[in-house]
Amino acid sequence: MKLNKKFMKEIIKQCVGIDIAKADFVATFGVCDVDREIRFLKSKKFINNEEGFVEFSNWVNTLSVAEVSLILVLEVTGVYHEKCSHFLVDNGFDICIAFPKRSKDFMRTLKIKKVTDKIASQSLATMGLEKKLDLWKKPEKIYYDLKHLNREKEKIQDQITQLKNQLHAESAGIWPNKSSINRMNSTLKLLQKQRLQVLDEITQVVQKDKNLFDKLTRITTIPGVGLMTATTIIGETNGFNLIKNKRQLVSYVGYDVINQESGSSVLTKARISKRGNRRIRKALHMPALTSIRHNLHDKDMFLRIVSRTGIKMKAAVAIQRKILALIYTLWKSETVYDPEYEQKKRVAQGYPTSWIKSAQES
Repeated sequence: MKLNKKFMKEIIKQCVGIDIAKADFVATFGVCDVDREIRFLKSKKFINNEEGFVEFSNWVNTLSVAEVSLILVLEVTGVYHEKCSHFLVDNGFDICIAFPKRSKDFMRTLKIKKVTDKIASQSLATMGLEKKLDLWKKPEKIYYDLKHLNREKEKIQDQITQLKNQLHAESAGIWPNKSSINRMNSTLKLLQKQRLQVLDEITQVVQKDKNLFDKLTRITTIPGVGLMTATTIIGETNGFNLIKNKRQLVSYVGYDVINQESGSSVLTKARISKRGNRRIRKALHMPALTSIRHNLHDKDMFLRIVSRTGIKMKAAVAIQRKILALIYTLWKSETVYDPEYEQKKRVAQGYPTSWIKSAQES
């Protein structure tokens, strides 16, 4: 599709919205002119394989204007977007990955009454033209491997827990079925063996990369944080590749606090959003409990929150959030955990040393 020179001068931004499914994807090419008017030039369906990616890239190059910035916006769809996004980045395209919740929230602002693949791609193109989105970077393979190995470990552990419960129920019945119990025990041994294999593979992946091994060694100096917790967080965040600050990290994991307040009729209690990576929250649960028992500063923080709110879980979540921020800090600064950091900080703030010592002893 050719554009005349007059129309080309009017364009200030170009965006392609891509709605991906398992077998194919629909793309819409949109432009924004100097009057902030958005136009959709063309929509087309492509096969979700390498041949379709080549056809798509040629289609985009035919429609786009070289002098104007161009971005491609894809919505996360399980794993179906991964091959396409890697192909596009490898071929020099700037792409943005939109999470489903964000794209759906944006679609509601457009007052769309029906949703089709074409309309969804138009919505993504509109979001790319109206919003300032962060460009996506390819994850390093080692972080990708850690993420999927830890997810496999989590699934196996869930199956082990479920099978143990079934085994207990079968054994406690009035007429236990011995053959069923034998099969359950055999399956349980297999799952436990597989779990050990996955743990061993995670360790091997870490040890192959000296830089990653050194960073994880520093992170595991935090009380309660072990290798599996550290690799889960690093894998799920792609080595904090797209995380710019602690506040963004807290929001990504779902620890950001939300509440609703409007006049005198609407007032809800503040709570964490949980609109984030649940696997990281799950991985930080046990480290937080360990830190509360063995870290004086975290124990003091836990008791203060419980005495103020009366809710132990709220205090535990605050410790989880603190540990997450600490992991991010040690990863970025490449330093080890300093158990005296809190005391040094209070001294720097002007607290008397005798007061700090008595507060720790209490």
